[in-house]
Amino acid sequence: DTMKKLVALLLTVCMVFCMMTTVFAADAKSNDIVILHTNDAHCGVTDGLGYAGVAAYKAEMEATHNYVALVDCGDAVQGMPIGTVSAGSYLVDIMNEVGYNYATFGNHEFDYKIPRLTELVGMAKYQYLSCNFQYTGTAANALTPAAYAIADYGTVKVAFVGITTPESYTKSTPAYFKDDAGNFVYTFHEDDLYAAVQAAVDSARKEGADYVVALAHLGIEGSTDKWTSEAVIANTTGIDAMLDGHSHEAYSKTVANKDGNDVVLAQTGTKLANLGKLTIAADGTITSELISAEKYTEKDEHIAAYIKNITDTFDASLSEVVGKTDVHLCVNDENGKRIIRNHETNLGNLCADAYRTMMDADIGIMNGGGIRADIAVGDITRNTLMTVFPWGNLPCKIEVTGQTVLDMLEMGAGNYPEENGGFLHVSGLKYTIVPVIPSSIEKTEKGEFSKVTGEYRVRNVQVLDKATNAYLPLDLEKTYSLAANDYTILYCGDGFNMFEGAKVLTKADATYTDAKMLIDYVSNKLGGVVGKEYAAPQGRISFIDYDDMSAVKWAVPAIIYVTEEGIMNGVGKNFDPNGSLTRGQLVTMLYRQAGKPEVEGKVSETFTDCEDGKWYSNAVLWAAQNKIVNGYGDVFKPNQAVTRQEMAKILYGYDVAVNGAEKVEGAALTYKDADAVASWALDGVAYCTANKIMSGNGGNFSPASTTTRAQGAQVFMNLGKLAAANEAA
Repeated sequence: DTMKKLVALLLTVCMVFCMMTTVFAADAKSNDIVILHTNDAHCGVTDGLGYAGVAAYKAEMEATHNYVALVDCGDAVQGMPIGTVSAGSYLVDIMNEVGYNYATFGNHEFDYKIPRLTELVGMAKYQYLSCNFQYTGTAANALTPAAYAIADYGTVKVAFVGITTPESYTKSTPAYFKDDAGNFVYTFHEDDLYAAVQAAVDSARKEGADYVVALAHLGIEGSTDKWTSEAVIANTTGIDAMLDGHSHEAYSKTVANKDGNDVVLAQTGTKLANLGKLTIAADGTITSELISAEKYTEKDEHIAAYIKNITDTFDASLSEVVGKTDVHLCVNDENGKRIIRNHETNLGNLCADAYRTMMDADIGIMNGGGIRADIAVGDITRNTLMTVFPWGNLPCKIEVTGQTVLDMLEMGAGNYPEENGGFLHVSGLKYTIVPVIPSSIEKTEKGEFSKVTGEYRVRNVQVLDKATNAYLPLDLEKTYSLAANDYTILYCGDGFNMFEGAKVLTKADATYTDAKMLIDYVSNKLGGVVGKEYAAPQGRISFIDYDDMSAVKWAVPAIIYVTEEGIMNGVGKNFDPNGSLTRGQLVTMLYRQAGKPEVEGKVSETFTDCEDGKWYSNAVLWAAQNKIVNGYGDVFKPNQAVTRQEMAKILYGYDVAVNGAEKVEGAALTYKDADAVASWALDGVAYCTANKIMSGNGGNFSPASTTTRAQGAQVFMNLGKLAAANEAA
C-alpha cells in the first residue's frame, strides 16, 4: 500500500508538473506590444518587403508575442496600375487579407475622389482614423472618420490617433473638398492643427488610454513647416509615439514635445522599403526600429499567391506594346536622386509636348508630381504608361492671359530648390528661375495661390510663335491656349488657383486619359519611337543660381540682367563678382550686346598676342575694326585687367560707333580726383558720367582702379537702361 501511495503521489506530481509546463508554455509569449507600421506604399504590392513580406514578419511576431498590431500611415491605394484599374479596391482587399488593424488617410487616398474613398473605407476590415479631417457640411453620406480608436492589449489600453496632412488640399485636389456650389465642406484643421490633435489625445487619455500612438501622414522634408510631424509633436503633449508618412523618408528618432519629453518618431520610406516596428515593453519602455527589405526576405506564400491572382487578371492587357523609346526618359538623375519636381527632365518635356501637340495649344504644361516613374530604353507598354500616370488624369485646354502664365510659373517655382509636385515642365515655353530672389507668393489658408506680393523669381518667359517658330517675350495682356491635365487646370491641383474660372476651350473626355494621349503622341507624331531629340533636357528651364551670387548683394540685379541677356557667363558654378574684368571680356560683352555681328579677317593678323578661334577672337577683331578700342601697338592684351578709365573710353567708343551717340568733348569733371584721369580718357569718363553709365564713389572716380566683374555687370545693366530710355524717347 505504501508503495502504491508513493506511485500515486509521483503520478500526481508529474501531472501537476505537466500542467504547469503547459501553462508556462502558453505564457511564454512576450506581453510586449508590437505595432508594425507601413507608409507610402503607393501600390508597390511586391516592392521592397512586399505585402507578402509584411505578412510573414507579422506572423513571426504573432508567434512570439501576445499583442501585435499592423497599421498604415497613408498613401497606400494609389500610385501604380493595380490601384488605377480598381480605383483602389485591390489595395484594400490586400490590406484586409494581410490583416491591417488601423490606417490614416494620406493625401493620395483622396485622389479617387471622396465618394469613392467613402466606398473604400466601407470595404476595409481595418479602421480609418483622422482627428483633423472633418466634414462641415450637411449631406448625409459624407465621409466622417473617427478621430481615434482604443485597443485593449491585456490590461493595457493603446489609443491610435489619426492625423492627415492639411497639404491634402493642394497635394490632392482642392475641388474634391468642395460642394457643388464651390464651398469647402471638409476641413483638415489647417488653422488649428495642434489644437485638433491635442483634443483627440486628451479625449483618448480621458477615456483610459495608457499610451497614445499617432498614425500621421505629415512628413518632414519638403512639407509645410507648421504641419510637419516634428512641429505637431513640439506643439502638443500626451503623444508617446508618432508613426509618420508623406515625405518618403526613413527615420527612427525622438523629438521633444511641448513639455520637453521625448516622443518616438518613425517613418519607413516608400514602396515597403522598410517595415516599421514599434515596441511598448511591459515596463513602459518604447523602442523603434526599421526592418529593411535587404535584411528580411521571408514571404507569406498565401499572400504572395493572393496578390498574383489579382495582378494576373489585368497583366495581359497591360503588357501590350504601344511604342518604343531609344533614350532613357528620366524622373531621377544619374545618381538615383529624384529631380522631376525641381528640374527640367526629358520625360517632363515629352509629356508637356504631348499635351501641347495633341490638344493643339500654344502652351503645354506637366506638373512634376504627376510623373511617377522612369521609362527605360526599349518597348513602352500600357503598364509602363499607367505606372508613369497612375491616376488616369484627363487632358483638357483652357484660355489664359500672359499674366496667368507668369503666375502659374511662379507658383511652380515657389519652393525651389525644394521639391514641389507643382513644379512645371513646359512646351512652347521657356523660362528662368532666380532662386536668390525669395518667393513672395501669398497663399490662402489652404495653400492655394492668391497673389505675388514682391519680385517674381521667374524671369525671361518666352512663348513659341507658331508662325515663325521663334520664341517671343510673354505678353502679359495677350491670351494663350494652355493644355494640361484636369487635375492642374480644372481642379486647381497643387494650389494653382489662378486657373479658377478660366474659359474651357476643350473639355476633359473620360475616354481620353493622359496615358492614351501620350500613346497617340508617340504613335502619330513621333513615328512610334521616342528618338534622340529627347536624349536630354532641351533647355526650356534655366537657372541663374551662381554659388557666390550673394557675395556682393548690391550687384545681384545686375548679375541677373547680364546673365538673362547673355552678356556674361559664370566661371564654373560661380560668377566671381570680385574677380577682375579683363579687356578681352569687356569687348566680348559689347560684342554680345551688339548681337554678335559678322566679322571678316583674322584677329591674329591684327594683334600678335591674340589667337584665332578663341572665345574673344571675333569680339576683339570687331572692336578694332569699328574703332571701339585700340590695342597697344600690335598687341591687344586680352587677359589684362581693364581699369575704370579704360572701360569708360571703350564704352564711349562703343556708343558712338554702334549706337550713333553724340560725341562729348571738353566736358568738365567734378570728381575730386579728376586731375588723375588721363587726357585720352576724359571724354569717355565725361560721357559715362553724364549718361549715368558709370559713377564715382565718395566723390572720386578712381580712374586707375581695376574694374571687377560685378562692376562690369552693373555698368552693362546701366547701358541697357540707357538704351531703353533712348528707344522710348
